[in-house]
Amino acid sequence: MTRRFGLLGVVVLAVIGCRAIPLSDDPTMPVRVAQVSPPRLWDVAWSSPLVKLELLEYQPRETARPAVDPDTERIIVTTRDGGIRCLSPIDGALLWEKKTTVRFFSGAAIAQGIAYVPGGDGVLYALRVLSGETVWEFKAGEELLTTPVISEGLVLVTSSQDTLFAVDRSSGKWTWQYKRDLPQGFTVRGASRPVVEDGLAYAGFADGFLVAVGLDDGVARWERRLTLSGGQQFKDVDSAPVLDENGRLYAASYKDGVYALDAKTGDILWTSPRGGITSLLLRGEVLFCTGDGTLTAIETRTGRALWALDLSDRTPKGKGNNAGLAPVMTRGYVVVPTSTALAFVDPSVGRVRAAWNPGRGVTATPSRFTSARGGNRLYVLTNLGTLYALQLVGSGG
Repeated sequence: MTRRFGLLGVVVLAVIGCRAIPLSDDPTMPVRVAQVSPPRLWDVAWSSPLVKLELLEYQPRETARPAVDPDTERIIVTTRDGGIRCLSPIDGALLWEKKTTVRFFSGAAIAQGIAYVPGGDGVLYALRVLSGETVWEFKAGEELLTTPVISEGLVLVTSSQDTLFAVDRSSGKWTWQYKRDLPQGFTVRGASRPVVEDGLAYAGFADGFLVAVGLDDGVARWERRLTLSGGQQFKDVDSAPVLDENGRLYAASYKDGVYALDAKTGDILWTSPRGGITSLLLRGEVLFCTGDGTLTAIETRTGRALWALDLSDRTPKGKGNNAGLAPVMTRGYVVVPTSTALAFVDPSVGRVRAAWNPGRGVTATPSRFTSARGGNRLYVLTNLGTLYALQLVGSGG
């Protein structure tokens, strides 16, 4: 069933430095702020409820990012009820559906009409976007946690057991795998999605290492320990690494902070001691880092922090419950899912300009898509399992 809505109200939130913002407030209700005009950033084109709230379900959470087929503009959504759904970009109508037995943690990757879907049941699915027909299935036998990466005829995906699988894209047959032993002690829930460049796949692991693996054979070309402090707890390098045009590689250790490395050799260029980072977003010469309730902007040449913004919720649960997943840049704003609301942050000054809570907040990273038919859109999967198509309007920060 699809419902249509008009413009939802926005809340203007002026936040400076590291002051917290009350994201638990309902930003669908306008709030007057003296001498400030609320920015009109979006209209809700349509919404499509996908998952029914179970009786006594505690803190429902959807973590999988929606995927958009660039050819048909159809949206593939994976949800906590084990469903894979294909929706129409026109009105959000359900076009086809496939059910699995276990929840999904990450979204699909789409290329040439095929959706590659990482299952919580340990199966990597290749499905046709037009029909939902199964092309092949690869049974990894381990819970798959990352959106697949498609490169050089391979599909790469990482499991909860710290195994990086490489599967032949056309046949679904196993090609190679690279695995590291899980460390003793507690680890962060998640895995590092690899980034590929010049025949190498760069990925982080729970033992605190960043590794460059050859795409042709799955053998490590170099490895670098990024967690150098003592102890056995939370050593993870779970952030997806990012590369810039100058051959610098950026990654984050949950315990010890952000690193810049030479992508060819793994030599460390600089470090920024900011713990708790789980996601990175690179734009120009600024690296945006999220995790443990904060969003930080770092200058990439030196590692100097430009600003830091506290996005943690003012609840008894305390800091760290928000801003853990990857942000997205659209229309000049850094859009951050905070579990409580979707925050639109001005990247030049580190201030939240607007926030939107569709009910129970947003955890999954939104997907932006631009087309002649649909214009500029942001597809947002809420924690209640409803997909919203936000039509972006106005100018950015």
